[in-house]
Amino acid sequence: MATLRFCFLTTFYPPYNFGGDGICVERLARALVSRGHQVTVVHDVDAFDILRRGPLPPVAPEAVPDGLRVVRLRTRFPRLSALLTHQLGRPVIHARALRTLDTQEHFDVVVFHNVSLVGGPGILSFGGDALRIYVAHEHWLVCESHVLWRHDREPCAARECLRCVLQYRRPPQLWRRTGWLGRQLRHVDRFVALSQFSRDKHREFGFPYDMEVVPYFVPEPDVPRPTSTRPLDRPYFLFAGRLERIKGLDDVIPVFERYAAADLVIAGDGTHAQALRRLAAGNPRVTFLGHVPRQRLDEWYQHAIGLIAPSSGFETFGSTVVEAYQNRTPVIARRLGSYPEMVAAGGGELFSTAEELMGCLHRLQHEPGYRETLGRRGRLAYETHWSEPVVVSRFLEVVERARARRTAGSRSV
Repeated sequence: MATLRFCFLTTFYPPYNFGGDGICVERLARALVSRGHQVTVVHDVDAFDILRRGPLPPVAPEAVPDGLRVVRLRTRFPRLSALLTHQLGRPVIHARALRTLDTQEHFDVVVFHNVSLVGGPGILSFGGDALRIYVAHEHWLVCESHVLWRHDREPCAARECLRCVLQYRRPPQLWRRTGWLGRQLRHVDRFVALSQFSRDKHREFGFPYDMEVVPYFVPEPDVPRPTSTRPLDRPYFLFAGRLERIKGLDDVIPVFERYAAADLVIAGDGTHAQALRRLAAGNPRVTFLGHVPRQRLDEWYQHAIGLIAPSSGFETFGSTVVEAYQNRTPVIARRLGSYPEMVAAGGGELFSTAEELMGCLHRLQHEPGYRETLGRRGRLAYETHWSEPVVVSRFLEVVERARARRTAGSRSV
């Protein structure tokens, strides 16, 4: 494939990001650059600033490779900028900067990631004659709260959008009640889902376009990981991720009041952290690490009995599941969202109830041969489905097919 000039448009990008989507956007950008392509990333610092609580987490600076350019959008009026974009469904305060970039640059491919606050539907016409690819990191295309988590308490089974968004204390987006989103979606050449589950859920909620499935990937470290010493003397299970209600730890922590054979180690931070600490108060077997850099997180993966992935919502993809598989760590995941297909392809078990979770904990801890088998299967699944060479090749194949379709003058619906 000839060298291509990519533009990534996204709301969050490291270090100005909360969850895994920004990290995965960065990984894809760097992977494309390493293959000789050029990538310009445009993201909105204003959106991060108004949503974050406390200072930026400590992040080790990484050198920006040749071929990667990062454009950070920020203004003196971050709240107003985000509010206008959220309510009008188009960039307003940043519109001039985006138009200037659009007219001065000649991109071959524009990739839309999480665009909710960097421009909303109005940004989907960005790029002139460039090929346009939309990657659905969340369910924003069909859900006003992005995550199909109804009334901030349960997975969405049927639309109650107005009541639901008010429960989140957000103003309704009136443009969703018009044809604005549909008209803007016609500018996109190809849509990408991160899992078969997410593709099917988009279809279930009325999304009219075909979607290809290209997952996230986790890169191998630049140098082999040394064998690390155990970070904790007692045996433990690991949770890694954002501490939000939707992540399901409220159901896991009480189980460790009964399961005394191992500890629960929780790596991450978020708006639900204090509530979880209160729930775990008095149980010395529950440890909160706070934010842990990825380099150090691998040590916790390597020595864990297993990773617990208990999300109560419809996860489009489980990055921590792939990180566990990469480290040969078995996974115990809730039977929901994208987890069943990821566990079916790799090494782990599923649970729906507290009793099922107890059984999974016991088997993984007390059957070492079984645990090692799951670890090997997980590592093989990582190499087969979620390693950098595999995923980046699939992404570039999507781009190439979309270019061929554009050349042939057709666009499928």
